[in-house]
Amino acid sequence: MLRVEARRGQRAVGRTRVLGAGPALVLVHGLGVSGRYLLPTARALVADRTSYVPDLDELTVRQRADELERLLGRLGLERPPLLGNSMGCQVLVDLAARRPHRVGPLILVGPTTDPGRRTFAQQALALLRDWLSELALTPVAVRDYAAFGPLRFLRAARLLLEDRPEDKLPHVQAPVLVVRGERDGLVGRAWAQEAARLAPHGRFVEVPRCAHAVNYTAPEALARLTLDFLQEVE
Repeated sequence: MLRVEARRGQRAVGRTRVLGAGPALVLVHGLGVSGRYLLPTARALVADRTSYVPDLDELTVRQRADELERLLGRLGLERPPLLGNSMGCQVLVDLAARRPHRVGPLILVGPTTDPGRRTFAQQALALLRDWLSELALTPVAVRDYAAFGPLRFLRAARLLLEDRPEDKLPHVQAPVLVVRGERDGLVGRAWAQEAARLAPHGRFVEVPRCAHAVNYTAPEALARLTLDFLQEVE
């Protein structure tokens, strides 16, 4: 059912927020959070793109990729460009590797999981370090993490660490832009550059003075990078 929120220029199709006008772009959130923290980027794109920002429910990367594929079908979107942050990047890579005919170009913002930081202890420490660099995200993150639930989060985190995007990226035939915040505590520069190298049509860019959620803390910069990339590859 389509709901219209005129005050914000935001619509909703089920649990998918829809903003803007123009060609489609789908934005996919990370672990434990909703699509709300992607809205700053969607709003920065309203003049150029129709942004679809869903809330995905499934726990594993594979299940979320399948959930996303079903959503694209319901929305009638064929090979749209896809932008993901954190676990959302793993979801996009999984879908692109298995269903190349369903996806367009990929923008991977802070792609997890860094193979050099694959233990739960390493990830917990990295998340804390990154959080201190992104305190503005705290109100959104705390609310979403509470709604997701701590036990569910821990189970999903374990499953997330078992996923290996480094094995899937060589099978992604779509153009790929890997975006890393210069101060990303979860994703090292070496891994982000390697992720871009592993993708047959990948490239890497770093956003200065930003941490993991570039989509929330530097939406205008990410919007510009996204538009420039899509203009070149679409």
